[in-house]
Amino acid sequence: MSFKRDQKFFDLYSLVIGALALVLLAIFVLAMKMSARTQAVFTSATEEYQQAMTARLQPVGSVYMPGEERDAGHPQVTPAEPAEPVATTLSGPQVYNAACVMCHGNGIGGAPMLTDGANWAPRIAQGLDTLHEHAISGFAGPSGGYMPPKGGRLDLSDQEIFDAVDYMLSQVPQ
Repeated sequence: MSFKRDQKFFDLYSLVIGALALVLLAIFVLAMKMSARTQAVFTSATEEYQQAMTARLQPVGSVYMPGEERDAGHPQVTPAEPAEPVATTLSGPQVYNAACVMCHGNGIGGAPMLTDGANWAPRIAQGLDTLHEHAISGFAGPSGGYMPPKGGRLDLSDQEIFDAVDYMLSQVPQ
């Protein structure tokens, strides 16, 4: 009797395994048919997707070893030539306010203040050429005062210094 039970179990087991195999085969065939239909529709989209994916995965930059040629497809940047500085001429009041007012406005270093006519009188008596020369070349006064060449602004032209001296002399009270 046990042999019949074993045979019945084996037959039932074989039937279940066979049914599962048929279901699995049906799913496989259905998947292959669906795949064939969907791949035909999306073939061009898949190629575009692959190209877009390849483009996105390209490296950001490249390393060139000495002697290697650069790819001509990339823009090459050439440095611009530096521009020539524009030369401007400052007026007498502008030079005075930029360079002279520091000392001649406060009397620093023995400089005669612009408002002190009595202190300017002996200097004016020496003549305009002497004042221009002292302003350009610098001057050490007998009382220990010191005028640096061009008032410490060596970037100024001689004419700008002359204009500043002339402006200062026009502002000194008589």
